[in-house]
Amino acid sequence: MERLLVVDDEPTVRELLSATLRFAGFEVTSAATGSEAVEAVRLDRPDLILLDVMLPDLDGFQVVRRLRELARPPVPVLFLTARDSPADKVTGLTLGGDDYVTKPFDLPELLARIRAILRRTGVPHAHAVVVGDLEVDVEGCHVRRAGVTIRLSPTEFRLLSYLAEHAGRVVSKTSIIEDVWQYDFAGDTSIVDTYVSYLRRKLEAGGPRLIHTVHGVGYVLREPR
Repeated sequence: MERLLVVDDEPTVRELLSATLRFAGFEVTSAATGSEAVEAVRLDRPDLILLDVMLPDLDGFQVVRRLRELARPPVPVLFLTARDSPADKVTGLTLGGDDYVTKPFDLPELLARIRAILRRTGVPHAHAVVVGDLEVDVEGCHVRRAGVTIRLSPTEFRLLSYLAEHAGRVVSKTSIIEDVWQYDFAGDTSIVDTYVSYLRRKLEAGGPRLIHTVHGVGYVLREPR
């Protein structure tokens, strides 16, 4: 799952775009200022940034200049902004932007441009994630533990893939709901507990625990200690 960073100071635009991109199959984080964007890249490099030019502290062009100093290789950037003058477009692309889209935009076209950038920049797709003796082949949809194939339902596989892609990091139940089930699920997150129990029965029968509960937060997939 490719990771996108949405940078826009308008909460409605930021939230709607983030939700739409999650529904399209991307993992999405967001930032409201240029400084937040730079810090987000420093902490966890995304595969692509959707960057507004008009931000309250650093403008989008300044953000790109700082990112080019910070990240090697550079993080791909798609400018997504209301600033539509030819001079602005030339500036954005000259600084190293990979594309420049003006608001209002057509969503199918934006998704096509995002995918074209990801193909062009050679974002790697994880073939398999290995945690201890567990192997999760994300592209091939195969799961093995200690060399034995484990059959999962589609939802179980999506949940395990999400945990595997975040292996070693605690993920909240809310994040799991948003990214695995891809909808807002206010309040009751018991469906996550139910499917984690299904996975544990299939993955951990006769073996050490791999999916660990972090009470009050969520779950983490990691090697047995």
